[in-house]
Parts: sequence; structure tokens; C-alpha cells
Amino acid sequence: MAGNVRELGWADVEGWTGSGGAMLGTRRTEPSGEQLYLLARAIDNHRIDALLIIGGVNAYLAAAQMVDERSGYPAFRLPIGLVPASIDNNLPGSELSIGADTAVNNAVWVLDRVKESAAASKRCFVAEAMGRRCGYLAFMAGLAAGSELTYLHEDGVDLSRIARDAATMRAAFAAGRRLFLVVRNENVNDAYTMDFMARAFEEEGRGLFDVRQCAIGHLQQGGAPTPFDRLLATRLASHAMEALADQLQAGSDEAFYTGIAANRQQIHPLAQLREELDIENRRPHQQWWRELAPVANVVSLPGAALAGEIPIMDPN
Repeated sequence: MAGNVRELGWADVEGWTGSGGAMLGTRRTEPSGEQLYLLARAIDNHRIDALLIIGGVNAYLAAAQMVDERSGYPAFRLPIGLVPASIDNNLPGSELSIGADTAVNNAVWVLDRVKESAAASKRCFVAEAMGRRCGYLAFMAGLAAGSELTYLHEDGVDLSRIARDAATMRAAFAAGRRLFLVVRNENVNDAYTMDFMARAFEEEGRGLFDVRQCAIGHLQQGGAPTPFDRLLATRLASHAMEALADQLQAGSDEAFYTGIAANRQQIHPLAQLREELDIENRRPHQQWWRELAPVANVVSLPGAALAGEIPIMDPN
């Protein structure tokens, strides 16, 4: 690990602002065992005074692990700042993570074109968005694209709901509807997959409409970042750097994560991470966008929220 570390100058990072992807690379697992030793050694060898970590849930948990291991690795006793970057938007302490806005824009771009292709005939389209067990991406993309139904892991799904939705869909097409857009969160349910739902809707449609599938997939991760994401990254990184500079001046070694809520930049101690994060489902316990669920129900299927046709279930 130590041999892979090199200094970057301004010339190395010039032009990164408008580029997609992770130019510094990513890590999908948390360090453990010998990796912690190598990480501590790299910090010592390169005389690193502070760490600014940009990443998702794994990055946050890795930083928390470093803090937990400080008694065995004194090199970890340095200021650590975390900046949220994840298209899943599943990190505590910030209403938005870097990359989420770009991912929603990409997903809506796909859904808009799906609707255009489906408008020529009576058709239901079942589209699958990324996000793992966090429904932000599917929900926001579905709301922006005008989907009639959205399935999220936070709400759960069972056969009775699928049957009710199929009946609602059949009645809508019988009344003259030509398009029905369904957006599902990729991990909403391991058994009721996108293919299962599409087959169930087509079977219950009884020839009144046909059904197609569309996994938006990695299109959500690519492309140039939106101006909003570029500005968000600048604001969050700048705020984190200022906080690290203050800690260095004060001789402190606190670890924190930064974010934006109600358009205000905030700092949260890393010590409260496990209280705010549902580690099993890898999303915050409190998600601000969930308050928009009644709005989505009303604008997609009028009367559904009042009639109770889209229940919120326990996904466990």
C-alpha cells in the first residue's frame, strides 16, 4: 500500500472538474488485519498530518474503524474529515451526496426515453434503478419522470401489493391509459425481481397491454457531473478542509463527517455515525426525502394515498 502512494500536483488534477468517475480509485471493502498495519505505516512514512476521505458507506465505516484502532496504531491519531460521495445518497449528516444529482439526471434521461418509446402502444414499462437498499435514486427518478408506481426497499413489497397494483394497472388501461411506468429500487426484494414483476403484470393484464423491462444499470454512474454536483463537491470539500485546518491549529485529532442540510454546511462527529446509520441496510435511519412519499402517491395515482392502495410495509 505504501508503495502506491504518490503526491499529486495541480497539473495532475487539472481538468478533473468536468470528468465523471473516481479518478483516485475506489475501495469496496473495509481494511482489516495486515491492511490496517500497512495503512498506519503509509501514514507514518509519508508524514501525513490529516486525512480528507471522499467516499460512501465503506469509507465512513473504514474511518470509524481507524478511530477504534487508535490504541494499537498511534498513526491513526490525526484529524480525519469525511466528505459524502455516493450516487445512492445513503450517508448520514447530509441531504445530498456528491454524485447523487448526476445519477438522478441520468436515470430520468433514460426514463423519459423509455416513455417516448412506449407511448406508441399500450405498454407497461418496469424499470430498475440502482441504490442497493436505499430508495432515493429510484424514488427521485420516478417522481421526476412521472412514474405511476415506485417500489422501494424502505416500504417493502409482497404478493398482495403486486396483485393490487396489477389490478389498478389493468383498470387504468381499460379506461384508456396507454402507458404505465413502474420504477423499482434494485434491492427492493430478492424474490420479487424485475423479471418477476414484469411477468406478473403481463399475466394479470390478460392481453390488454404488454410489458417491457429496462435495467438502467451503470448509465446512472457515468457521464459528466452536473453543475450542481460540481458546486456541491467544491462546497463540501472546502468546508472539510477548513475544519481540518482548524483542528491542526488546535492540535486536535477529532474525526468528523461533513454535509449540507437545509442549505447549511454542517459538521458531525464520527463518534455518532453508528447511531445515525442503519448499517445492515446501509442507509441513514432518518431520510428527509421520505416525507415526499404522499406527494408521489397523489400525483402518480390520484386517490391512492387516501384510499390506502399503496401501503408502507415492513421490509423485514
